[in-house]
Amino acid sequence: MIKPWVFEFMHAPDDGGGAASPERVQQVFAANLAIWEDCERGGFEGVFFSEHHFLGQSYSPSPNLLIAAIAQRTTTLRLGVMGVVLPFYEPWRVIEEIGMLDHLTGGRLEIGCAAGIPPELICAGLDPAEARARFDEMLDILDTGLGAPVFSHRGTYWNFENLELRPQPLQQPAPAKWTTVVSDGSARKSAVRGSKICTGFESVTRIGEIFDAYRQELRKGGAEATADHLAIRRNVSIAASISEAEEMEDTARQTARKIMEKDPRVARPNTSVLDAPDAKAGFSVSDEEFIAGTPEQVADQIVAQCRACGAGHFLATLARGSEARRADAIRLFGERVIPVLRAADLPSFG
Repeated sequence: MIKPWVFEFMHAPDDGGGAASPERVQQVFAANLAIWEDCERGGFEGVFFSEHHFLGQSYSPSPNLLIAAIAQRTTTLRLGVMGVVLPFYEPWRVIEEIGMLDHLTGGRLEIGCAAGIPPELICAGLDPAEARARFDEMLDILDTGLGAPVFSHRGTYWNFENLELRPQPLQQPAPAKWTTVVSDGSARKSAVRGSKICTGFESVTRIGEIFDAYRQELRKGGAEATADHLAIRRNVSIAASISEAEEMEDTARQTARKIMEKDPRVARPNTSVLDAPDAKAGFSVSDEEFIAGTPEQVADQIVAQCRACGAGHFLATLARGSEARRADAIRLFGERVIPVLRAADLPSFG
């Protein structure tokens, strides 16, 4: 079985340049809340939100607020952030919000963490190398604090004694942990701390290598990775006709190029669709990042990619564009793709 999720970037509207009017902003939030309700009716496993700042492309600087809002409108949809940009926060605040959200969602929370992207970190005055060090230390604090209501920590960036954090999460043990990764090293670190991993951008072959590193590290600790530990995130353009899907795919590629063009981690191999500036970067964007076609074609591509690397979760960034187009894509995906994904058999990677 492949569990289907929506990956929600929460795009700011492109209404001809400049800031959207207050009325338009409210319209965007209202439309998206309705779309996420449709995700539950359509059979999605859940919604993973993203966190982005400063660059004028997203209305999701505080995705935990979106989780709190949609939690009151749904009953089964699992909700999380892929992931919270830990270097922007104090660790106790993150732990306390996780506890609150797990109760507000009735135990439907998933915990996702990310180190952040260099352009946003730099805008906030954070050196990316320091941000990575803060991220690593915060992961240690989170792993301890989510399992102990009172704890102490001595580190490079934070020091405290007998810190009491309430409420503890409703789910015990703590909610499932996820980490966004783009390298073998990050995958191995995630395996050591018992976190599931999600990746994208790269070719299926490269993703398979990242997943293999995760599997190998987990085996060192005497455990085996299953498909449920692994997720792929992709841009998906789905429509009743191939021509409409291809038009949507073109929009998705242009939007991805705009989002990624300032990220120095992005390399440009021959197969890349991006004009990235830095050849020393840490990952590339493959054509396999973009899945497009009719529902049947989309389902076939997703199943093939997940089978090739052993991913049991698929996160779809669906139909970049108008809210109406996204609502149609959610409906089509739910009706004609999700049944195929949930019925799919995955190979063992023993």
